[in-house]
Amino acid sequence: MELETRENVQAQAANQTAYRTLFRNVYTWMALALLITAAASWVVASTPALVELIIGQRFVFWGLLLGELALVWYLSSRINKLSFQTASLFFVIYSVMNGLTLSIIFLIYTHASIVTTFLITAGMFGAMALIGTFTKKDLSSWGSILLMALIGLIIASVVNLFLGSSILYWAVTFIGIIIFVGLTIYDANKIKRALQAHGHEVNDSTQKIALMGALSLYLDFINLFLLLLRIFGGRR
Repeated sequence: MELETRENVQAQAANQTAYRTLFRNVYTWMALALLITAAASWVVASTPALVELIIGQRFVFWGLLLGELALVWYLSSRINKLSFQTASLFFVIYSVMNGLTLSIIFLIYTHASIVTTFLITAGMFGAMALIGTFTKKDLSSWGSILLMALIGLIIASVVNLFLGSSILYWAVTFIGIIIFVGLTIYDANKIKRALQAHGHEVNDSTQKIALMGALSLYLDFINLFLLLLRIFGGRR
């Protein structure tokens, strides 16, 4: 009996260690992706030839945007068939591509306002992630509601490309912030539950769960940052 109890304690300790490692990996991957994106954006914005190639050539810019969408779709749909090394490589490539297209913000907004908005975003994101992680409620019911709201937001944004309505622009901005605040809470909670259910050891499968969690939070952060930049960004 004593031996069995000791083995149970050791197993629980091992499970907790694996969970903490995977949980830490989620935010490490996310932070690394943000750093790569920021570096890629800065390099492009600081290099006139790259600005002309990426921003000045519409087909290159839109090609990168479509490539990003295709890469996220492929990574999400094929994650179970990819090795962790391949999936992580695609994640890094996506971070670079996103940085190339986001370099445009350095040409539109002042550096000081970008830094300020980044810090505001980090504070909001951190608070929401903590709520999602430490709440005892199961927030899985939020998923379908937030997905429908996000689809509506995308449709409204596309429509406003043709209408050019300032009222709709600001409505999309503030509603979008609310949606991505909710998504941050939801995704943080979803990641916690996924790791609690499957993160009993660190292996290829569980590391891919952590990687996809990092991708979700990365997308939440980037979109929240871009929406807040509309409010706090000082134009050049």
